[in-house]
Amino acid sequence: MKNKHIYLVFSNTGTLLSKCINYYTKDEYVHVSLSFDDSFKKMYSFGRVFPQIPFIGGLVEENLQDGVYKRFQNSRCVIYKISVDNNQYKLLKEELKSFLKEQKKYKYSLLGLIGVAINRPMKRDNHYFCSEFISHLLIKSNIYDSDKIPGLTKPSDLLNISHKEFIYEGLTYEYNNVYSNLIY
Repeated sequence: MKNKHIYLVFSNTGTLLSKCINYYTKDEYVHVSLSFDDSFKKMYSFGRVFPQIPFIGGLVEENLQDGVYKRFQNSRCVIYKISVDNNQYKLLKEELKSFLKEQKKYKYSLLGLIGVAINRPMKRDNHYFCSEFISHLLIKSNIYDSDKIPGLTKPSDLLNISHKEFIYEGLTYEYNNVYSNLIY
């Protein structure tokens, strides 16, 4: 029985790093975040710890209407909803909680991005990039199955999840206006 939902938010903020990733991959969306509700005020990923400082990254709580997304007004996103059963939802929450418990020890893995580029995982303890982290969470909770290891997973690979439902595509700051008009 599937009765819970999670959301994957794929985005491109237009930052220098996202432009570099886009140049290499040619993928429209180069970042991915996980949310448990459609307000997107709490999304989890690996990215900038401080929106104004691009060089300090780690495990972050993002908000679609604030932080990096507010700073970069032309940020684009596509949002998908995924139905999960109670056990998958519980496993996902527990895995995320174990990361959040020691949030400060986790760092962003620029080296991991190079590993993706050369198709050779470069894993260091407590270092992740966004799609590596999200794929790890989804695999551990039996929501996503892939032959590709998390350390080589790009956000575009997660777009291949078959049991997803399209919610929105457009500018991040317009999501709340568009979505609330669809509901009422």
